[in-house]
Amino acid sequence: MQTHPAKRVEIVIEEVMQRRLTDTLLKAGVTGFTVLPVRGGSGRSGLWSRAGQVGRAGGMVAVMCIVRADRLDALLEAAFAVVETHIGLVSVTDCDVVRADRF
Repeated sequence: MQTHPAKRVEIVIEEVMQRRLTDTLLKAGVTGFTVLPVRGGSGRSGLWSRAGQVGRAGGMVAVMCIVRADRLDALLEAAFAVVETHIGLVSVTDCDVVRADRF
């Protein structure tokens, strides 16, 4: 089966910023994404967990999307404009997709 090169972008950000981020990605031309809850992790501030938190304020989500390489810069600029002033990270990896017409 033939595959096609693409870029997978994962953005971990505070849950309260999810809508702002996804709206920004759509305006930047991203045609699809997946949002997943993040249960916990460790970073500069040490270990953290979603367990025992009240409300949405302390939660994190991971927003994942796959784009063609020629759309990557616009996506990263849009994402960084949101993530820059908040807790979060952005990572990019190479991937292959089977249905290139969807990206």
